[in-house]
Amino acid sequence: MTARCPENPWATPVTSAAREVRTEPVRTELVRSAGPVVTELRLSAFASHRGAVLPVGPLTLFAGAGGSGKSSALRAYEALARLGAGDPLDEVFPDPAAYVPERAGPDAQGRRGFRIGCTATGPAGPVRLDLAVQAEPTLRIVGERLTGGGETLLTTALRDLRGSTVQASWHTAGTVPVTRAPLPDDLLGTALLPLRVAGTTEGQLQVLAAAEQMVVALRSVFVCEPQPQRMRAPVPGGEDRLRRDCGNLAAVLERTHTQCGQRHARLVAAAAAGCAGTVRGLGIERLANGLLRAVVERDGGHLTPVGRLGDGELRYLALALVLLTGPGVLAMDTAAEVPSAMQTLTVLVDGLDRDLDGRQVAELLGLAASIGATGHLRLVGTVAEAAAGRARGTAGATVVDLGP
Repeated sequence: MTARCPENPWATPVTSAAREVRTEPVRTELVRSAGPVVTELRLSAFASHRGAVLPVGPLTLFAGAGGSGKSSALRAYEALARLGAGDPLDEVFPDPAAYVPERAGPDAQGRRGFRIGCTATGPAGPVRLDLAVQAEPTLRIVGERLTGGGETLLTTALRDLRGSTVQASWHTAGTVPVTRAPLPDDLLGTALLPLRVAGTTEGQLQVLAAAEQMVVALRSVFVCEPQPQRMRAPVPGGEDRLRRDCGNLAAVLERTHTQCGQRHARLVAAAAAGCAGTVRGLGIERLANGLLRAVVERDGGHLTPVGRLGDGELRYLALALVLLTGPGVLAMDTAAEVPSAMQTLTVLVDGLDRDLDGRQVAELLGLAASIGATGHLRLVGTVAEAAAGRARGTAGATVVDLGP
């Protein structure tokens, strides 16, 4: 006999009190994005979060004391983005037990897990994705729900404890109102729908539009973690898409200098505003061994290798470069089937203000707000209280206070 279990062991609302989330109001009119974007992050039961609903705008900063869950909120966003891009569950969550809420007891089958979700807004209207993940005893997706337009468009549920699939049901609205089929329990079902749904009925077209909107919103994400120690070393030429750690900064500067003159000029202006001393330009030197080294051009043609800059200056320079470029310059897997003009890039930065002084933070916030107002780029980051205070005075910024 096939072992059976509840459809979604974490579908009921959590019983513990939800953490109060305080949000600073956005000070500008609603920005129309170029493409679908995530506008809400839900952490129903994830790490230290219970019942948290976090708004996401063009410039969103998660603030709060140490241990308030800033980094885990960003981690949930990144996890959803990777699942939307088709990454398997075990690669997205190599240590899944770390995200099970503390003191969460097992259910009758001895299982524990966590729940996350988001809302993507675009041409199909608001579309919600909610996900229940079993972390113990084995990692698997045990429940997924996609809703939009007042309809439940996709649901999945775990039927067989010993199998490796979930039972999926999606909206058809034809002669058969619902289509059912098994889907793998280690991949996001929403991302698989464009390959499974024929699109021959009005209901199927609604499912496809909602799924594609969610996938495009999730895939249009670049996680940036500048590592100053890696940015100081010379690098080979040719690798001109900026990595997550920004270690190939010199190669990317060579590209922007030759191919993106206007953006490179804005980057030089940003460097002049946030780096010590006079900055006349940014360039590269080709060393005798063929490697490239990034340099700062000073008065009188003097060149300072970026390796001599402080950690804060290097992080500031890398973040400014990310904000001023785009998917074609960043090492990310975008939705290639959607024109770049119809996508909005979201940059995730944990510890945006790390090693930065007040002037550098203010410059980056102003740059992010200015670019975010165009609708083509959004920035979601975590900051300490000092930077949050500056952000509260930045037009267009949303500060989400996760509390003590």
